[in-house]
Amino acid sequence: MMIYPAIDLRQGKAVRLRQGDPDQATVFDANPLKVAQRWTDEGAAWLHIVNLDGAFGEKSPNFRVVGRILDSVDIPVQFGGGLRDLEAVEDAFDLGVARVILGTAAVQNPDLLKLVLEKYGPESVVVGLDAREGRVAIKGWQQTTGTTAVELGKRLRKLGAALALYTDIGRDGMLAGVDAVGTAALAEATGLQVIASGGVASLDDIRRLLAVAPRGVEGVVIGQALYTGAVKLVEAIALTEDGGRKTEDQGPMTNDQ
Repeated sequence: MMIYPAIDLRQGKAVRLRQGDPDQATVFDANPLKVAQRWTDEGAAWLHIVNLDGAFGEKSPNFRVVGRILDSVDIPVQFGGGLRDLEAVEDAFDLGVARVILGTAAVQNPDLLKLVLEKYGPESVVVGLDAREGRVAIKGWQQTTGTTAVELGKRLRKLGAALALYTDIGRDGMLAGVDAVGTAALAEATGLQVIASGGVASLDDIRRLLAVAPRGVEGVVIGQALYTGAVKLVEAIALTEDGGRKTEDQGPMTNDQ
């Protein structure tokens, strides 16, 4: 199972939001390149970068920042936020990202998704299944649709999608615990390989996801927990490498999901 350290960009700075609310932003570092280098030095195999300004439909320097990050690290990057037309997707790939994340575009423009899948391949595209109380949210999570994550996932799978990013918006940035059971159920119901996102609070969350990984959980995005020190990246990676076995100093895993 892959660990994806998150770098959320807002006006060129690395920030974290609470439940996707742009008015609840915490700046963790004014220099995202330092953050990217830190996660790389600590063993990350991928980076997960989101252009929050793009997701909110705002102009920003974030594209240039992503280019500088790509020049400074030698690991692949999956990138999303505001990629809502073919030109934006092509610009992202030209920049050097390995995968694009399509959320709003996947919901509102399935023809675009199909075109991108055909041009770049299913392993280069992650569809965003971001849900608030079970319903898919778009446009930087500012608009909630009437479609469930499972319904959308099934539809996108039929179009050729293979990878999905599932975010429980209510848990995002809250350190409330990951929805491991829901993530696995979504993977099984849709046939997609699902990356979990939102709520990781401790290594126990990684253990829960590892326990259900065979059901289609491909990885997990970790943001707030890394920035606050609640989870150490090297320990999370080590846990995935040893299959989630507990060590005495890590303590018991609780039963709540």
